[in-house]
Amino acid sequence: MLRNRNLVGWLQAAPLATVLLGFLVAPIAMIVIVSFWGATEYSIYPAFQFDNYQFLFSSPVTYTVFFNTLKYAAITWAFTLVIGFTVAYFLAFEIRSLKWQIALFLLCTIPFWTSNIIRMISWIPFLGRNGIANSTLISWGVIDEPLEWLLFSDFSVILAFVHLYTLFMVVPIFNSMMRIDRSLIEAARDCGANGFQTLWNVIVPLCKPGIMIGTIFVTTLVMGDFITVRFMSGSQRANVGRLISNDISLLQYPSAAATAVVLLCTVLIVIAVLLRLVDIRKEL
Repeated sequence: MLRNRNLVGWLQAAPLATVLLGFLVAPIAMIVIVSFWGATEYSIYPAFQFDNYQFLFSSPVTYTVFFNTLKYAAITWAFTLVIGFTVAYFLAFEIRSLKWQIALFLLCTIPFWTSNIIRMISWIPFLGRNGIANSTLISWGVIDEPLEWLLFSDFSVILAFVHLYTLFMVVPIFNSMMRIDRSLIEAARDCGANGFQTLWNVIVPLCKPGIMIGTIFVTTLVMGDFITVRFMSGSQRANVGRLISNDISLLQYPSAAATAVVLLCTVLIVIAVLLRLVDIRKEL
C-alpha cells in the first residue's frame, strides 16, 4: 500500500518536474556548457576551456561592472524598502475600510499595467535639460541653469529602478501586515509602548518575511536588468546585464554565458545569505 502511494505521488509530481527540467534546469545547464566553449570573431565551437572565465576575472572592467550592479541593487533596495513599507503601513493600518484598502491597492498597481519600457522612458522628457523638472525649477528661481545630472546619470537610473520595482516591495510587506493580529498592537499600547516602539518591536519583526521576499524580488530584478541602465544612462553606465547584452550583440555567446553564470552565482549567494537571516517559509 505504501509503495502504491509513493508511486502515485511520483506520478503526480512528474508533469511539474518535467516542466521544471525542460524550462529551467535544461536552459541553465546549456548556458553553463556554452560558457566553456570557444569563439572566433564570427563563430563558436565546442570545447572545454577556461579562457572565458580567465578573461572575465582578469579584466578590471568586470569588477567595475559588478560593483555598479551591486550598487544599483543596494540603493534601489533601500529606497523601495522605505517607500514600500510606508505605503504598506498606510494601507494596512491607517485605512480601516476593506473596500478602500482594495481600491487604493489597485490604484497602486495601475501604472504596472503598462509596459516597463514605456514607464521608464516617460522620465526622459521630465528629467531632460529642457524638461519639465528643469523648466519648473528655473521658473521658480531655484536654479539659474538646467541641472545636467537629472538625466543620463546614476540618479536617473536609480529613479527608474525605484519607479519600476517598488510594487514588488509593497505587495509582500502589505501581505505580512494584513496577517498581523491587531490584538498584539493593542497589547503593546496597553503596556505603555509609544508608536515608534510598537512599530520597531512588534510590526517590523512580524513583517520580516515580507520584507525579505520583497528584497529578493527587487535585488534579483535590478541585478538582471539591462534595458533600464541603457536608456536612462544614455549608454554612459553599465551593469552586468549590459555586459552580457554587448557580448551577445558581438556574437560572443561563450563569453556572455560565462558572465551569466557568474551573475547567477552572485545572485544565488545573495539569496542564500538573505534566507539565512529570515525564514520566509512563514509567509508561504
